Amino acid sequence: MKTHLKVLTVALVIFISGCATAPQTPVAFSNSAISNNQRIGIAMTALPKIDTQFPGADCLLCLAAASIANSSLTKHTQTLTYDTLPTVKEQLAVLLKKKGADVFVIDEALNVKDLKSSGAKGDKVATKDFSSFKQKYNINKLVVIEINSLGFVRTYASYIPTSDPKGNLQGVGYMVNLADNTYDWYLPVSVTKSAESNWDEPTTFPGLTNAYFQAMEIGKDSFLSPFSGNMITSTIAPTVTK
Repeated sequence: MKTHLKVLTVALVIFISGCATAPQTPVAFSNSAISNNQRIGIAMTALPKIDTQFPGADCLLCLAAASIANSSLTKHTQTLTYDTLPTVKEQLAVLLKKKGADVFVIDEALNVKDLKSSGAKGDKVATKDFSSFKQKYNINKLVVIEINSLGFVRTYASYIPTSDPKGNLQGVGYMVNLADNTYDWYLPVSVTKSAESNWDEPTTFPGLTNAYFQAMEIGKDSFLSPFSGNMITSTIAPTVTK
C-alpha cells in the first residue's frame, strides 16, 4: 500500500511539473522583423484600475489590516489619471512608420484573456492564438501593450509593512508574427519608484504622486525604446528604486 502511495505521489509531482508553463523569456526586437510588404497592427489591452496593492498581506485579516492602514493613500490613488499612457499606441505607430512599416492602430481594447489557447509549445511560441487578427484587421504582425498593474505597491509580511509604498507599473509588450504565432519581440516591464522625499503626506501625497507619474513614464519609455533605437541596457526593463 505504501509503495503504491509513493508511486502515485511521484506520478503526481511529475504531472504537475509537466503541466507548469515556464515563463516566456525576453525576445529582443530586431529591424529584420519589419519589411515593407508587411502590415503591422498595434493594440493595447484595457488599462487596469489605478490602485494600491499589498503583496505579502496574504490572509484575509492581514489584507484587511493593510487596507485600513493605507486607506487614505488608496483613496488618493483612485483620483490619479493615466496621463499620456493611452497614447503609447500612437507613439509606437510613429516609430514603426519611421522604419518603413505599414501600420494600423487598432482603436478597441484587445481582450487577450478571451483568446483561445494556441495549443503549441516551444521557444518564442505565444500561448494564446492571435491568428484570427490576421484576417480581421488585414495585418501580418501584431504589437500588443499589456499593462497589468498600475498605482502603488507596498510589501507586507502578514500584518507588518516591509517597505514604504512605491509608484508601480507592471506590464509586457510583444510583437506576434501571425503567420506562425511566434514572438518577434517580447519585453516584460517592471517598474517601482520610491518617493524622493517623505511619502507619508496625506491627503495629496505629493512625493508619492510624483513617483507614480515617474514610474508610468519610465514604463512607457521602456516599451518605446526598442523601436526608437535608444535601446535600454537589458532586455528586461529595470526595477527603479531610490
